[in-house]
Amino acid sequence: MKQAFLKVLPKKTPGMTAAEIGEALLPHLPDELFPQGAKAGWWKKAVQLDLEAKGVIAREATKPLRWHKR
Repeated sequence: MKQAFLKVLPKKTPGMTAAEIGEALLPHLPDELFPQGAKAGWWKKAVQLDLEAKGVIAREATKPLRWHKR
């Protein structure tokens, strides 16, 4: 999930919304682990919070929220 997340997330603003990230991730996830995207949303959120805490990605103060790589 982390590799897919970083693959789809842009480097510059305006970034992507959570919904956009979720859609973009699906083709990059292995079907053995996420059959038809099952549980991908939960894992996406966990990875997003981890990467934010580590300073790898940044959250923009927009509505809806958007993220991009630092």
